[in-house]
Amino acid sequence: MTAPVPGTTTASAVASPGGSRGASRGTRRGSRRGSPSWGASVVLALIALCFVVPLSWLLLASFDAEATYETALPASFSLTNFTAILTPEQTFVPLWNSLILSGGSAALTVIAAVLAAYPLSRFNTRFNRPFLYTVLFGTCLPITAIMVPVYSLFVQLNLLDSLAATTFFMAATSLPMAIWMTKNFMDSVPVSLEEAAWVDGASAMKALWHIVVPLMRPGLGVVFIFVFIQAWGNFFVPFILLFSLENQPAAVSIFRFFGQFGTVAYGQLAAFSILYALPVILLYILVSRVFGGSFAMSGALKG
Repeated sequence: MTAPVPGTTTASAVASPGGSRGASRGTRRGSRRGSPSWGASVVLALIALCFVVPLSWLLLASFDAEATYETALPASFSLTNFTAILTPEQTFVPLWNSLILSGGSAALTVIAAVLAAYPLSRFNTRFNRPFLYTVLFGTCLPITAIMVPVYSLFVQLNLLDSLAATTFFMAATSLPMAIWMTKNFMDSVPVSLEEAAWVDGASAMKALWHIVVPLMRPGLGVVFIFVFIQAWGNFFVPFILLFSLENQPAAVSIFRFFGQFGTVAYGQLAAFSILYALPVILLYILVSRVFGGSFAMSGALKG
C-alpha cells in the first residue's frame, strides 16, 4: 500500500466537504421523489370515499328500521329488515334462480372454452389468427344489439321463461372472452407433458383432461369467477327472457323494493343487497382456497 505523495490531495479529501453535502442533498431529493405527493394522496382519498360512503349507507340502512336515502347512524339497531325479506318468494327463490343461472352458465362456459382453446393453443394453423379476431369481435357486440333476434328465436322455439334456455344463452354470450382467457392460461402449460402422455399411449383428449386441465386449475378458477360474476349481476337478459316470478333471479326481483310514486323500502333494499353480495364473496373465498397457488410445474416435471 503506497502513501500519498506530499503536496497532493486525495480524491476523498477533495470531495469530502462538498461531496458529503451533495450526497445528503441527493438523498433528500431522492426521498422526496420517492414519497407520494399530497395531491396524489388527496385524489386517492377522494376515490376511496366514493366507495366507502355507499358501503357505509348499505350497512347502516340494513340495520335501521326507518332508513332513508341519507347516510346516518340508526336510532336503534334492529334486524327488522332482514326478518322482513327472509321469505321464499322475496329472497330464497330469486337467489336460487341466480345460482342456477350463474353457476350453470359458468360451468358450461368453462367446459366449452377449454375445448375451444385447446386446438388454438396446441396447433398452429393459418386459421388461428382469423378465428381469434372473430372471437374478439364477438366480445365487442353489445348484448342489446342482439336481443331482438334472440327474443324472436326464443318465441319461435317456445323457450321463453325457461331457466335452462336462458342459462345456455348467457353461457354463449360469455364464451368469447372466456376463450381468450383460457387460451392464455393453456399456453403456460408445457407441451412436453402431453408428449410424455402420448408416448405412454394416452389420447389427445385424455392428455387434455388428465394433464393440462389439472395444471391450469387456478386459471380455470379465474375464468369461472369472471363468468359467474357477469351472470350474477346481469339484469337485462333475465328481464327480457324470464317473466314469471318463480323463475326470475335476484338481479330482477330487486325491483320489488321500488314501489309506486317513487316509494322505496330503503332498509329492506339494503338488507337484500347484503344477502345478494354474500354468494359472490363466498365463491371467491372457496375458489381461492381450492384453486389457489401457482402451477405445480416442479412436481409435474419430476420423474
